[in-house]
Amino acid sequence: MSSDAPLWDPAAFEARLRAVGAARYHDKHPFNVRMHEGALSRDEIQTWVRNRYYYQTRIPVKDSAILAKAQDPDFRREWVQRLHDHDGRAPGEGGLELWLRLAETVGLARDDVASLREVLPGVRRACDAYVELVAGADLLAAVASSLTELFAGDIMATRIAAFEKHYPWVDPEGLAYFRSRTRQAPRDAAFGLRFVQERARTRADQERCVAAVERKCEILWSLLDAVEAAHQRLRLSPHALVREDADDPARLVAVLPERAVRLNAAGREILALCDGARSADQIARALAARHPDEPHVFEDVHAFLAEMTRLGVVAPAA
Repeated sequence: MSSDAPLWDPAAFEARLRAVGAARYHDKHPFNVRMHEGALSRDEIQTWVRNRYYYQTRIPVKDSAILAKAQDPDFRREWVQRLHDHDGRAPGEGGLELWLRLAETVGLARDDVASLREVLPGVRRACDAYVELVAGADLLAAVASSLTELFAGDIMATRIAAFEKHYPWVDPEGLAYFRSRTRQAPRDAAFGLRFVQERARTRADQERCVAAVERKCEILWSLLDAVEAAHQRLRLSPHALVREDADDPARLVAVLPERAVRLNAAGREILALCDGARSADQIARALAARHPDEPHVFEDVHAFLAEMTRLGVVAPAA
């Protein structure tokens, strides 16, 4: 941090914040690019809607954490509107309700989505990291982390147009959440921007705000990484030699150029389905159906496959 550097003027400070979005906002993620080009399958749309709902549930949690940091009643009166926007003022209202209606529109059961049973581990980590970021920051940096709203209105408008053009099977009434955010996000961004411009009184403060927006963009990007990985067709890596464990025939050993990975019986069962034809999500669903009495199979299989991909035991099929 440049504590002795001169303060950026308001216009330069705003330009720095907006430059983060221009370079790092998740509209540039390959998954969102494909969404807006009309290249996603129905299953991919459903996976995104199902998992993005977990992010939606974290928004009022992080906004509550911000309210708890604020001593100024004027600030609290303004910020509490965000809770009303997402939670509604009564049951059946608000952004969470609108997202569940979107889920129904794309063919998901709202109760299944609301249960959060099939949230991908990587999505859960990313969204929880956002709450942790806000909870661990001071009020200035916490508010700054919300400034991805500077870019949200544009992506929502793009998304509405993309769904209407490329996904005619999605009822336009289900896009009401996106339409609501084209109004709410610019309003919220304007307040947040004014706040950080007024309260960031040193260059170090300004740089902390920019860093908070960068971190938020990383979190949004990680969420989409997890969603995209769920639909990669997986096979054993050509660099992995898999053999039975000499000490326990029920186990496998995956021998890689720089390591050996020992796998238990569950890992062996999962790898047997990595045939290059099934996606990670299809493998997880097949094993969840095979083991209906084990409640965490879906999540555990996705976590296992993510780790095996990281280690190089499995790889996306060409």
